[in-house]
Amino acid sequence: MDFLKLYFIMGSQDCLNRTPEETLALAIEGGITCYQYREKGISTLGEIEKYELGKKLRELCGTHKIPFIVNDDLPLAIALDADGVHVGQDDENAKYVRETIGPKKILGVSTHTVEEGLQAVLNGADYLGIGPMYPTISKADTEKQQSLDIFTEFRHAGISLPLVAIGGMNSTNGETVMKSGANGLAIISDICRASHIQEHTKLLRRLVDEF
Repeated sequence: MDFLKLYFIMGSQDCLNRTPEETLALAIEGGITCYQYREKGISTLGEIEKYELGKKLRELCGTHKIPFIVNDDLPLAIALDADGVHVGQDDENAKYVRETIGPKKILGVSTHTVEEGLQAVLNGADYLGIGPMYPTISKADTEKQQSLDIFTEFRHAGISLPLVAIGGMNSTNGETVMKSGANGLAIISDICRASHIQEHTKLLRRLVDEF
């Protein structure tokens, strides 16, 4: 799944100096391979505004053939005809999400242990998010920081799904994580808060394309 290599996650709460539409457009121009609409945390939009923004971001992704995945909001994902849904361990049940969206949509599941990973496989996940790899400012309720050995542990357990690293990922630590076995990097702040989003995203794309 090469589309998971440079996985951009963003909601209105992550954008400081640009609108979400501007931020996503620049990230697409820079070379992201996948986008997750994650409207979560404090200062997030109301339901109507969330849907309206989602429509614009969905259209932008569709124009550029970038997979559009919705974080932890199954009704919204269905309403926007998203390409997939991503859920965490405390979110909607992954098995239920798979049964609801069907086999053709993408299902991503955040996992923190091998046991959670094996269960996600049974529930029909297409890829696993693993983290946090490093301290992050984008989530307040993160689990403990993961060891770089976790990718090897997942493979030794027989899990063959793509593994996407998340949590504090950036252009400085990305190479180390990819060398450790990640199949892609999920990035929020390092793109959203870049002074030059397009150029910085190009740098990240060159990094992941080496693997």
